[in-house]
Amino acid sequence: MPELNAVTLLQDLIKCPSVTPEEGGALQYLEDILTPLGFEVERIVFSEPGEPDVENLYARYGNKGPHLMFAGHTDVVPTGEEASWTHDPFSAEIDNGEIYGRGAVDMKGGIACFIAAFSSYLADNPDFDGSVSLLITGDEEGPAVNGTDKLLKHAAGKGETWDACIVGEPTNPNELGDMIKIGRRGSMSARVTVSGKQGHVAYPHLADNPVRGATALMSALMDPPLDEGTPEFPPTNLEITSVDTGNPALNVIPGTTQFQFNIRFNDTWNEQSLKDELHARLKKASEGTILRQKPDPVAYEIEFINRVSPVFLTKDEKLIQTMSSAVSTAIGRTPDISTTGGTSDARFIKDYCPVIEFGLVGQTMHMIDERAAVSDVEGLTVIYKEFLTQWFN
Repeated sequence: MPELNAVTLLQDLIKCPSVTPEEGGALQYLEDILTPLGFEVERIVFSEPGEPDVENLYARYGNKGPHLMFAGHTDVVPTGEEASWTHDPFSAEIDNGEIYGRGAVDMKGGIACFIAAFSSYLADNPDFDGSVSLLITGDEEGPAVNGTDKLLKHAAGKGETWDACIVGEPTNPNELGDMIKIGRRGSMSARVTVSGKQGHVAYPHLADNPVRGATALMSALMDPPLDEGTPEFPPTNLEITSVDTGNPALNVIPGTTQFQFNIRFNDTWNEQSLKDELHARLKKASEGTILRQKPDPVAYEIEFINRVSPVFLTKDEKLIQTMSSAVSTAIGRTPDISTTGGTSDARFIKDYCPVIEFGLVGQTMHMIDERAAVSDVEGLTVIYKEFLTQWFN
């Protein structure tokens, strides 16, 4: 079979309208491409009460070690106002050296580049007897309930083990070769409800304004800083993301106030120690605030919402250095080693094998006119092939 072209693969994938959780033809396309290459392909639908069913794909080439996994997702975020796009978001038009389309960089581009790279590697190494697998979900941009987490458990339950993994997320902030990610901060979200007593603003002594208590609690959560950072991670950061009294009237003291926050935390903390710290700060602030007219402690409840994403750090030097060397050999750049950014499906993979992330430039991900430079698609393909050459040899 002739070597596959990454640009053509990417254009074909973009044309599949796989807005999460829809498969959109993307996984069928991958199956049609991978099977002739010699992959055994399995497509699995996972379900969960209250969540949409999601189709996923697992494909493996070879049955011997070492075993390298490439992980990614074909689902994409909604397009937004399509009329605002320079080109139709699912047309995959090439304009001035850039491929336009939803998912071009996040992350159909990474998938296309890896498949093209492996097809080229096979052409040069027909006696290759290691194993390569692709773990592709349709639920990364969604709730991430029926995707990578379950797909890993499914594959591991059938006896699959892996020596290393590359996640093809768009890790580079400005130029291809900028950055390899070797870990991610954890993420925790919560909602705090502060109770007061509703009343007339002209008679505050007959009411208890919960906004005063909420202000004190928010201040206590944000100050002092939770930590100063570590050698591998920036300081833990807590951001208040919403404050709401549900009160449209200007002359009414509200009865309750809610605020929500998200924390991106480093490896100073784990889930339990961070929750303990938050509880301690809230309790102290509730008992010591001087903003309120009433001397009683602030009445509040805290509810942790969504699943906590754990912090992780990959320390596999072979994996990290091989990717760094591949970038340097292929395009002459030395990438930074980083743990910045939000969460990714690497948070699930790290429980099964060492994992790093490296892909295209992410400047336009999730934006109107998401696009990838043709030169970057071609360059990433060369980098992935160089990685395969060095890692397996």
